[in-house]
Amino acid sequence: MAGSSDLTFDPWDPAFVADPYPAYAELRARGRVLYFEPTKQWLVPHHADVSALLRDRRLGRTYLHRFSHEEFGRTAPPPEHEPFHTLNDHGMLDLEPPDHTRIRRLVSKAFTPRTVERLRPYVHALADELVAALVRKGGGDLLSEVAEPLPVAVIAEMLGIPEADRALLRPWSAAICGMYELNPSQETAAKAVRASVEFSDYLRGLIAARRKEPGEDLVSGLIAAHDEGDRLTEQEMISTAVLLLNAGHEATVNATVNGWWALFRNPDQLAALRADHSLVPSAVEELMRYDTPLQLFERWVLDDIEIDGTTIPRGAEIAMLFGSANHDPAVFTDPDRLDLTRGDNPHISFSAGIHYCIGAPLARIELAASMTALLRQAPTLALAAEPRRKPNFVIRGLEGLSVEVR
Repeated sequence: MAGSSDLTFDPWDPAFVADPYPAYAELRARGRVLYFEPTKQWLVPHHADVSALLRDRRLGRTYLHRFSHEEFGRTAPPPEHEPFHTLNDHGMLDLEPPDHTRIRRLVSKAFTPRTVERLRPYVHALADELVAALVRKGGGDLLSEVAEPLPVAVIAEMLGIPEADRALLRPWSAAICGMYELNPSQETAAKAVRASVEFSDYLRGLIAARRKEPGEDLVSGLIAAHDEGDRLTEQEMISTAVLLLNAGHEATVNATVNGWWALFRNPDQLAALRADHSLVPSAVEELMRYDTPLQLFERWVLDDIEIDGTTIPRGAEIAMLFGSANHDPAVFTDPDRLDLTRGDNPHISFSAGIHYCIGAPLARIELAASMTALLRQAPTLALAAEPRRKPNFVIRGLEGLSVEVR
């Protein structure tokens, strides 16, 4: 075990954010669990430990189902942050059983294999349309013109959000997701609170409209389930819709641009993909592993646990390093090499255990659809300018990805 003073792990250093993977290798060499003083978290960098802890019921995304803040040795969030926490804490990602089980059971009806499969033609048609528009212009920003509108439209379609309102979603989502970074600033928190209020008010209005005039969408389905006796409060409906919108596009947007940036930096792999489009499914998995969209996932220690002889006490917080786990040589041969033919690829980019990403099958369809459309319609797609990486560490992405069709 090592303390934070002698670690190269520095999530606020632009050089580290640009390429955290060498520092992860050092972390893995230093031990299985390391205390990081600046965030007062225990870092877990190895794949086997991360995978096991994601399934360990002694850890939780919340502790409030068992303890008060005081009992758990924690300070309650500032009152001015309350709108964010009310919104965040009633979504299933931040709940534990039995509430998590109840809400996930209802939402999973919208994500059955049959339901997701029915969306495939819509997703592919929309991807083709977006890529065709990019090609007609001779290029543009892959993020804003393809990567972003595709998953936003799909999840908004599922929820029944009118097309005219969809431009509101991404700014709200980006502001809220700022709070998932390590030690967010007061300005970040203020933006997240404002977005939480506006997003919640919007969805409250949408729920009221669907009560009067139900549709075939998920919001109408949640209202119907509530009316039929499956308990779901209005706040849980709002929080669930926000979670699905945030999680339903944030990772997919970043996986798309991170993935293409990785392909441009590995021209041999891009050439292989262009020569053989049947590699798309394995390419999607490998690109999710190679440059992981969600680098870190936090859990609270509800009961003492031991890792490699170190006792992590109740009340502590564990930070599981997904990006490090996905580059662990104990699991992945030559992990720092991009290999689109990699067969055995148990990456944990979609998490695991009860909080495994409910939308993973849909995300895979979206990623494959946009990649296939770009390979077919823009076989000469090239990088037009070096991209700038977002300063965020936890949610890893680019400010944009400027491309040209030669």
